[in-house]
Amino acid sequence: MKIEFLQEPELEFGNGGRHIDIRFGMMHHKPLDYDSTSAPKEIKLGIIGSSETVDGLESWLEKCRQGIEPKNSKQPYLFPEFPGFGEENNLPAAIKVDSRRNAVISNKDIDKLLQIQDVNTLISETVNFFIEELRYIDEKTSPDVLVCALPESLLEKMSVDEENTDNNNQPTSSNKNNQKEVELDFRDLFKAKAMALRKPTQIILPSTYNAAKKKSKISKNKHKQKAQTIQDEATRAWNFYTALYYKALGTPWRLVRDSRDLTTCYVGISFYKTLDRSKLLTSTAQIFNERGEGVILRGGQAELSKDDRQPYLPPSDASELLSNALAMYRREHHNLPARVVLHKTSRFIPEEFEGFQDALDKHGIDTAEFISFDRTSGTRLFRYGKYPPLRGTLLNLDNYTHVLYTRGSVDFFSTYPGMYVPRPLKFRCESVEETPKALAQEILALTKMNWNNTQFDRGEPITIRAARQVGHILKYVGKNDPLEFHYRFYM
Repeated sequence: MKIEFLQEPELEFGNGGRHIDIRFGMMHHKPLDYDSTSAPKEIKLGIIGSSETVDGLESWLEKCRQGIEPKNSKQPYLFPEFPGFGEENNLPAAIKVDSRRNAVISNKDIDKLLQIQDVNTLISETVNFFIEELRYIDEKTSPDVLVCALPESLLEKMSVDEENTDNNNQPTSSNKNNQKEVELDFRDLFKAKAMALRKPTQIILPSTYNAAKKKSKISKNKHKQKAQTIQDEATRAWNFYTALYYKALGTPWRLVRDSRDLTTCYVGISFYKTLDRSKLLTSTAQIFNERGEGVILRGGQAELSKDDRQPYLPPSDASELLSNALAMYRREHHNLPARVVLHKTSRFIPEEFEGFQDALDKHGIDTAEFISFDRTSGTRLFRYGKYPPLRGTLLNLDNYTHVLYTRGSVDFFSTYPGMYVPRPLKFRCESVEETPKALAQEILALTKMNWNNTQFDRGEPITIRAARQVGHILKYVGKNDPLEFHYRFYM
């Protein structure tokens, strides 16, 4: 075994400025594209919610505009201030709200939804109601981003409280109609249905703009039910602003790329079950270049390996998926990449190699990296003292298998910012051109391309995280339903 340490990758911001931290990079150098004609100068929001949530969000946005002081902490680099927006000396793009672009839900309509006893029906009817209201807003005022400010009463009824579950994670509410396990997920269903509006959406919970509110959940997936703490207010403002900037067609930052590097297409491949769980797993792909411009594809039906029950693509489907990805890349960037990196959530099998290689040969691409990931790495490292291993610690188990700490202690933060013992990311170099160290450095950099979170120590590269996230939403999208191809519609 061999242990190495990788330096924290820098990101590129406006005027060619670089920094390892997203928030300090944007404060010191502005967003990457801020001085270009394509950068958003203002972000017009269309908001749907109750009178309480709409007023609460607008008041908080006004507070954010003026700037939010940092959290009182011994780790000032972990909890920086939010500098405000809309002026030359802070974040440039202004967030605009206007009552003419809002849809305020009446108490009567909220009460009507609350009378629905079946939670699945409640979620479905609430999504349909919100989509129709947002459609009206969009047709009347054409905002840049549509914001769903969920009322607290609806949020609570659509959520499953962890404290009210038994050891089998089944709801144990006294309401007999809620005894069955909830299948629908409000967020994923809402994102799927909102694609018909052709505008990106943002869901905001009351706890984001009002810290006094309990951190409620809208997910019905029992595997997602984990204890969550409310982030400090400045961090919440950073995350909300950055997500809106990206959804309004802005580019906040990008990976640093040397002019000598090959142009690269990153493809994340994951699998998901259909909503009725009656069919085999279906593949999804997420394509990124160094600017993080994500494009979504829906692949063919997957099969399960007889040996280890791992999902894989038949050769013809693998070839078609990668060919479609490369065609989409060419349409976006007007050229083909010189290098392709495939990240997959299960092992590659020989038949898949055959299919992917066929697509590479057809497009004349000679350089490719095939890397598989394992969420359940049983290998851990222990460090002397009370802090976990440093983020960037790389353990080589053998010539193919490696363990990378994408979460861990961070020198820049002077602490470990997590709540639990970090799990390293296990990856396997199935067939590669670069060294494992170079590929691990690239994976570490890709963990920083998550537009939903400005704290840079994320656990998975955006290729894998996005592919999984997209799969959750695509299971609600029918074959004839509108399908958007850009990642901003899924985050």
